[in-house]
Amino acid sequence: MGAGHAHVLYRESDSPVHRLPPEVKIAAMVAFTVAVVATGREAFWAFGAYALLVAVVAALARVSARWLLVRSTIELPFVLFAFALPFLGAGERVDVLGLSLSADGLYGAWNILAKGTLGVWASLLLAATTTTRDLIVGLDRLRCPQILTQIAIFMLRYLDVLVGEARRMRVARLSRGDDPRFLWQLRGFAAGVGALFLRAFERGERVYLAMLSRGYTGRMPETWPGAGAGAATAGQWLVAAAVPVLAGAVAATAAVLT
Repeated sequence: MGAGHAHVLYRESDSPVHRLPPEVKIAAMVAFTVAVVATGREAFWAFGAYALLVAVVAALARVSARWLLVRSTIELPFVLFAFALPFLGAGERVDVLGLSLSADGLYGAWNILAKGTLGVWASLLLAATTTTRDLIVGLDRLRCPQILTQIAIFMLRYLDVLVGEARRMRVARLSRGDDPRFLWQLRGFAAGVGALFLRAFERGERVYLAMLSRGYTGRMPETWPGAGAGAATAGQWLVAAAVPVLAGAVAATAAVLT
């Protein structure tokens, strides 16, 4: 895999967060998310503390608040569902701006919005500071099942190939007078998708046979790009642990107070 396989969310920088090994960032993100999810919905102050931690990490990573907010729109479907809960929820009702809303529904909506948004922000910060290739390296170092990392490696390696092939097939269709915007031409579009699937399957078979002829035994060699270089030191694990440890302390305090 070449270094050019960086996803659209990655932001090139030389920040302290970017320089951390990927496995410590993945572990810190997961631990932080667990702490957020474990926090009771009534502990409003705790979610403010989590947001402050995210803001500190974003500042260290040189990721702007605007960048985070724009890309947080991915959670819009969940936001719409959350806004419906106060109207659809049962139980005690409260009046808010002349509207009769469910108290339990309001708590549920806040719970979804707060935890969902913090989880999205944490994931975006991980994506903004870690290339796709390094994410796979980090998962491999964390002993993620190798069959999953191998599938991800091959998908990343050949995704651009398949996209290019699909683009060439589309150009060929258009040059022959096909226009997939019309409903009656969906049959041709479906046939193109089927042909692309068959080509991808045949390519995969050829690649697999080539791997077997070169000694592949079901496991990737330890020397694949990035697998053995730059593993995290104890100091880097301690630095990355600062955020989840603080988040865990907030969650524990919130549990005691509520």
